[in-house]
Amino acid sequence: MSAPSRAAAEWHQRAWRGLLTGVMALFLVNVGLIIAAVATSSFARRWLGTWLPDGWTVSWYAEAWKEFQLLHVLWVTVEVVFAVVFLSLLLGVPAAYTLARREFAGKRALMLLFLLPLMVPPFTYGIPLATVLYQAHVGGTIWGVILANLIPTVPFVILVMTPFIEQIDINLESAARVFGANTTRVFRYVLVPLLAPGILAASLLVLVRTIAMFELTFLTAGADSQTLVVALYYAVFAAGVRAPQSVDAMAMIYMAVTLVWLLIALRFVDPTQLVSRVKEHPRAA
Repeated sequence: MSAPSRAAAEWHQRAWRGLLTGVMALFLVNVGLIIAAVATSSFARRWLGTWLPDGWTVSWYAEAWKEFQLLHVLWVTVEVVFAVVFLSLLLGVPAAYTLARREFAGKRALMLLFLLPLMVPPFTYGIPLATVLYQAHVGGTIWGVILANLIPTVPFVILVMTPFIEQIDINLESAARVFGANTTRVFRYVLVPLLAPGILAASLLVLVRTIAMFELTFLTAGADSQTLVVALYYAVFAAGVRAPQSVDAMAMIYMAVTLVWLLIALRFVDPTQLVSRVKEHPRAA
């Protein structure tokens, strides 16, 4: 390559990197300004047409706590989140083990079926799902919210756990069975300790996902089974006059709860292990 061509290629590469950096910086600045505006409003006594509020207060947080019954909402959110995490692991880990260790007809079709709730927008299947739950007299209850959230979280656990299971040498399980361990003991004493990082990663990601899941929870929640994100939606769009500062305070509480768990998840999750891989089994000679 000639010197002018090499110089032109380097210039195009620098220009492309500069464009990407600029777009990313613009996005981050935009998000940061939005969060800063909401946070400032939540502490403002009054903020009308000026760069900064007239004064500062934390009373809006106390008012939001009482007005929106946040203690009850947070308790419902905790119940839903931990029930979804527990049931997702209870159903997803054995299913992931079966998919990782067994070859059977229709396996690829089954994997595609598990992928659909993660790829399709939740409203697409959420509306008929909510209809079925209400006809079964489960919709509008906390159990309806839990069941609806299991639809995307169980496949998510399966996809997360499959690579972890594939990394475990099957000879360890065979050795345990040689020494008399049944399937339950193999899971309890061999697989679960080795899969602890994957189980922790899956549980934390499911937890964050459930906290942020609006569509399915909105379609199936009743007056006493709203999670924090649905309660925030009703606080913004429901009829009545509400101080914007109290709504912003509620939004900051929701963002803080989600951010704390997201940071915990990122602390323990290795993103490179979240990609499912098809295991190539060597053919017998």
